[in-house]
Amino acid sequence: MANIHPNAIIEDGANIANDVKVGAFTFVSKKAVLKSGVEIMQGAQVYGDTTVGENTKIYPYAVVGMPPQDSGYVQEDNVKVVIGKNCKIREFVTINAGTKHGGGVTCIGDDCFIMIYCHIAHDCQIGNNVTMANNATLAGHAQVGSFTVIGGLTPVHQFVKIGEGCMIGGASAISQDIPPFCLAEGNRAVVKGLNAVGLKRRFQKDDIRALQNAFRKLFRSTKPIKEVAEEFLKNEKNEQVLKLCSFIKETTRGIPYERKK
Repeated sequence: MANIHPNAIIEDGANIANDVKVGAFTFVSKKAVLKSGVEIMQGAQVYGDTTVGENTKIYPYAVVGMPPQDSGYVQEDNVKVVIGKNCKIREFVTINAGTKHGGGVTCIGDDCFIMIYCHIAHDCQIGNNVTMANNATLAGHAQVGSFTVIGGLTPVHQFVKIGEGCMIGGASAISQDIPPFCLAEGNRAVVKGLNAVGLKRRFQKDDIRALQNAFRKLFRSTKPIKEVAEEFLKNEKNEQVLKLCSFIKETTRGIPYERKK
């Protein structure tokens, strides 16, 4: 049977697995789904249609599933939050539900680490193994690829896409798309190079060399970056390079970088 503190408020209808732990002064809505191994700590609140995956921990005073900060939202909209398994949602984090016009779902993948005071706005889509350091904030509709790290105090503009395996420096400001596997920093942030540490943790030397070669040609060519990306897409076979070039070709917000001679 679930371990629920007598001072917790659990609305009738909440779907709670037998081994869930719910601390004192918490709130869980009638539409919430808390899967096996979930822990909701003191003062945390789970509102609306929110699903929390297996073994995820929501720390004190985090607020998950509140309505979106969107002027077009009405209470009758069918919107939700979906959080994957093995996540850590630390103190005072806020995660808003989606919007009807934005797809209706704010989604966080598995094994994510969302540190103190982070904010994830409506309709954001976050992959697996993402880390957001203290006070990092995502505006509405932002997308973050798996294995990406966002440094503390970094705001991400609405509709921005950050690719897989990126490293975003602390106190940066992201207003354009950051391609997969890149390191970006500054205010406003620009691509500085590849995320060397992240690449070494995940890929073999052949993949890293292929990405290094592609990066040099993409960011140091006198040709437009999308033109170089299209050339790679026609001839390249390396899967990771294809991911990088596909992202660059498809961006609508542009890639922020300083061309090096």
